[in-house]
Amino acid sequence: MKILAVQSKMGIGDTIIFLPFIKALSKKFNTPISLLAKESSKADQYLYQTDYIDKILILERDKKLNDRHGGFFGSINLIREIKNHSFNKIIIFNSSLRFNLIAKLSGIPEIYQYPLLQKDQQHIVDTPKKFLKEKFNLDTDEDPYIQIDNKSLSDAVKNFQINKNEMNILLGIGGSGPTKRIPSKIFLKTIEKLTEIKKCKFFLATGKDHAEQIILNEITQSKFKNICIPLDNLSIKEILPIIKNCDFSICNDTSFSHLSAALSVKTITLMADTPLIYGNYSSKMYPIIPDGENNVEHDTLGKDKIDPQKIFNKIIEIIN
Repeated sequence: MKILAVQSKMGIGDTIIFLPFIKALSKKFNTPISLLAKESSKADQYLYQTDYIDKILILERDKKLNDRHGGFFGSINLIREIKNHSFNKIIIFNSSLRFNLIAKLSGIPEIYQYPLLQKDQQHIVDTPKKFLKEKFNLDTDEDPYIQIDNKSLSDAVKNFQINKNEMNILLGIGGSGPTKRIPSKIFLKTIEKLTEIKKCKFFLATGKDHAEQIILNEITQSKFKNICIPLDNLSIKEILPIIKNCDFSICNDTSFSHLSAALSVKTITLMADTPLIYGNYSSKMYPIIPDGENNVEHDTLGKDKIDPQKIFNKIIEIIN
């Protein structure tokens, strides 16, 4: 049995959120599931050791003129590539007529898909749960889970001098937009509070965006610079074992919050300007919302209203 799942949303977080549904399908059919995901999902960097994933097919379609799978001829390329794998089933986690036609023209006998042309109001978690229940009688209540080998973990301990007698903490200080990036002063205040109770080491995960680098530099040039290790020159694949070795994480709504929780690391998610579901879908996530808010949505604009004391209190709760 060869099965292909299509998850065509763009981000790392979107792909990780769908992992329990892919794992449930793998259990039901007793076979690893191949995954078609966008290049921007970076799925090949964090799912390469996960045993319920078979092949990872990269969908190169981001509205660029030279994308291999963009436009009419790109669809032909994708059909040829999918056909080469001789899949028995395809499960399409979207309502796209294009993917439906691609699946049919690829010669896949069994096609399962969201209702066609009903993209609006599809909940990131509830919609796939309902879909799998209706199509396969599957209940899915597990957290996302990705695997990493013991050698990578031990190598990270050695290479980054991770001392298990200290608190090792991931700080996910990046973010896909300016409204999601919590100011450095809030992280610095949290660092100060934590170092008062125990010896700590902080691993700073962020991208190369100029605004993210400013936040990174404000932390690494502070009085805490000797206990802050920047990870911005490493790939996601290289960062994974470092995250797994951490005691917990404190992350903006960024790819690192999703990766951390999927590695079973307790993760405080700082939710400033994104629907709360992206910071609490896993039992490993502990959301902090802006002061004065009862919920978080797009345009909450609360990055300056995250209270370091609330972060610290949540950490004490986790530790205890």
